Amino acid sequence: MFPIKKDHLTPSYGSSSDLLVSHGCHFGRTVFTLCNYPSLLTNSILRLEQLEDTLLEDISAEEWREHHVFEQLLDSYPGLLEQLKDGSEEEILHVGELIGKGAMGARGDDTKTLKSAVLDWISPKGEAIQPPLHRNSKIDCGFNHELTGSLLCPAGLDWNDTRMKENLPMAYFLYANHVYDPEDPWCGLLRSCLLIYAYKHVFTSPSSVDRELKATQSGNARLHGMNSVTIASLAYIAIQVRFALSSSSVFSRTDTSTDSETFYHSLLDLLEDPEECREVDELLIWWNWYF
Repeated sequence: MFPIKKDHLTPSYGSSSDLLVSHGCHFGRTVFTLCNYPSLLTNSILRLEQLEDTLLEDISAEEWREHHVFEQLLDSYPGLLEQLKDGSEEEILHVGELIGKGAMGARGDDTKTLKSAVLDWISPKGEAIQPPLHRNSKIDCGFNHELTGSLLCPAGLDWNDTRMKENLPMAYFLYANHVYDPEDPWCGLLRSCLLIYAYKHVFTSPSSVDRELKATQSGNARLHGMNSVTIASLAYIAIQVRFALSSSSVFSRTDTSTDSETFYHSLLDLLEDPEECREVDELLIWWNWYF
């Protein structure tokens, strides 16, 4: 594999492979998580040649998103474009596999640790959840339980309403105090305590959820030089909390019961919509002030 310039990234990792895996961990959490990185790299390198004769406006929405993710990857890893252009197809695929390994590994770690943590956060203070929800099995979670079901219920619908459609994206758990205002759908959106706790759990440290983070502590955000909340990191935390509340036992992009990929893209579409820029700017200001 072609050499990676170590001076561009954190020197605490020993090899170029370690650097790419580490970079994939953070990139998946903060930029784009549900991605086939080998395909992303190979498609994007070919697209760069096509764009010499084609306007960016002429490509499909899916291609535009992939291209946008690729540009963000290049911006976050100086020198990568030149190295990809000089590399063979096998080398490009290998780089994608390493980045994907990091993104998938981080997502798996977060999914595992958040499963129990979310149960603690939704438990009534001083009381046990009734009927009990078991930590080693998720079969009773999701819409099979009154508590988790009410949080996953699409906002604006009554949990007891038989007309409830489970595939609508904006659920009550996304809203501050789990309250949805039909007159102002942005009110409290992506400001719930569950999301705040999960964001701290992943990006600062699990122990920081219940207390202020000390300046000497090094969570994922500090280790990777992250100094602001990103749109994609909010969407990432949202799908993690949603999965933790669900009855699915294995996180999968193709799981039709949770349909995490559709949910993730729905949030990104909303947060990247130019018509929603004022609300999104206010949301990011709120999160960056909070953290």
